[in-house]
Amino acid sequence: MHRQALYWIVTLLNIRGIPFQICGGLAARGYGANRALNDIDLFVPGEHFQTVVADGDAHISKPAGHYCEEGWDLTYVQFVHSGVKIEVGSTDQPRIFDARQQRWIPLSIDLTRSVTVTLLGLELPLMMKEDLVSYKSALSRPVDLEDLRAMQGQAG
Repeated sequence: MHRQALYWIVTLLNIRGIPFQICGGLAARGYGANRALNDIDLFVPGEHFQTVVADGDAHISKPAGHYCEEGWDLTYVQFVHSGVKIEVGSTDQPRIFDARQQRWIPLSIDLTRSVTVTLLGLELPLMMKEDLVSYKSALSRPVDLEDLRAMQGQAG
């Protein structure tokens, strides 16, 4: 199911020539994590965000808007395709809550800093490992800590 959902969003983005970057659990999987995927997370440039929303309208499960929840403060839309949640965030000023410092910090999404990896049968631009480790370390949620251990090659 994740492959079908991923194929749908990647096709939608590629048709329009919209750059994107995979983050979250799928990116962690690309760097060695092997946990079950709950959703697909990615970012697109802010100037293309509304195009993605409009093109995926039939699959919207959570409308585009600015949300502050679960350690995230950003503008995103949630789609459901093939039973899988796909969360597409805008690169315009996202922030995360640094659990150790107990404060909000900017999340710099640089779409030019990525590595291309084949996952679920598709060539995907992943967030650079050091950037992914940095944001997962700041969030410090159990799932993020699990991903960090796996990316560092440590047993859970």
